[in-house]
Amino acid sequence: MGKISKEEVRHIAKLAEIEFSEDEIEKFTIQLGRILEHVAKISEVDTKNIPPTSHIIEIKNVFRDDIVKKSLSKEEALANAPEVMNGGFKVPKID
Repeated sequence: MGKISKEEVRHIAKLAEIEFSEDEIEKFTIQLGRILEHVAKISEVDTKNIPPTSHIIEIKNVFRDDIVKKSLSKEEALANAPEVMNGGFKVPKID
C-alpha cells in the first residue's frame, strides 16, 4: 500500500467515468497516495483483543414502550376536513 501511480488514478477515473486534466491527475495521485499511506499506518494497529463495535459508546434503546390509548374516531378525524370523499380526506389531484 501507500504509493499509487498516475496510471492507477487514470484507471480509477475511467472506471468512474470521470475525465481529469493532467494537473488533476498529478494532484489526485499525490492526495490518494497520502490517504493510502495513512490507511497503511492505521492497519498496523493491533486490534485482535478489541471486540467489534458499531458505536464507540454503549447506547441503549431510548424509545418509550408503546401504550395503547384511545384515538380519534373516523368522524372526529374528518370533522374539520375541508372536503371529504368516500369516507376519507379529499385532496387535489396531482398531475
